[in-house]
Amino acid sequence: MVMVMSDKVKNQTEARQSFLAQWHEDVYCVFGRDPAAHNVWEILLTYSGVHAVLMHRISHQLWKANWKLTARILAAFTRLLTNVEIHPGATIGRRLFIDHALGVVIGETTEIGNDVTLYHGVTLGGTTWNKEKRHPTLGNNVLVGSGAKVLGAITLGNNVRVGANSVVVKDVPPCCTVVGIPGRVVQSKGTQIQNPKGIDLNHHLISDPVGKAISCLIERIDELEAQQNQLNKTPIDESCDNCEAESVCTPRTESPVKLAMRL
Repeated sequence: MVMVMSDKVKNQTEARQSFLAQWHEDVYCVFGRDPAAHNVWEILLTYSGVHAVLMHRISHQLWKANWKLTARILAAFTRLLTNVEIHPGATIGRRLFIDHALGVVIGETTEIGNDVTLYHGVTLGGTTWNKEKRHPTLGNNVLVGSGAKVLGAITLGNNVRVGANSVVVKDVPPCCTVVGIPGRVVQSKGTQIQNPKGIDLNHHLISDPVGKAISCLIERIDELEAQQNQLNKTPIDESCDNCEAESVCTPRTESPVKLAMRL
């Protein structure tokens, strides 16, 4: 009996230490992704995205312990304070950073990997009312730009970047950049990540597919205009010797007036 109690206390201690370690990582990861952060007290007192993540750690534990109503109440209270709505059932990995955390929504069956960065206005939402996996899964080192919507039970691979205001409704392979409505892959970096820490914040350094398409159209129009100008400069053979359209190219006859004057 004493041994059973000892194992239980040990497990609780390890779980508490792991929980505190997660909190520590959630706070200190900000320094690597926000140059505006100067010290820990500033982060603890002013970063609503950090507050939302820290409180979600508690509500998620309550949710798993089947204290679901208490978890929902705590999540609702956190939403009032931070303007970030994270369902307590959502599974969030280590070192999630929500920058400028306004209007962020994370659904119940969402799964988020490690070292993920979300900007303001991001929605990780569902596309069905069925009680099943209906929210997205994000891999490690994923960055989702401001205002982007990732919808449905889709998967974003590791190191994916989502451009601002994009709407992603299909799976995205690892190490790709996706933009647009609906989202489409515009850049693939293979397995190479520019940042040695594995976090690529340069989501603004992406190709412009619309601008590229317009540039191609302009080049084609220039070619067609050059061909048209070349045709206009070519002398036209006015002889009708080889013309088969007799009704059009019939030799001209003098007018009746000229014939009468000649007579």
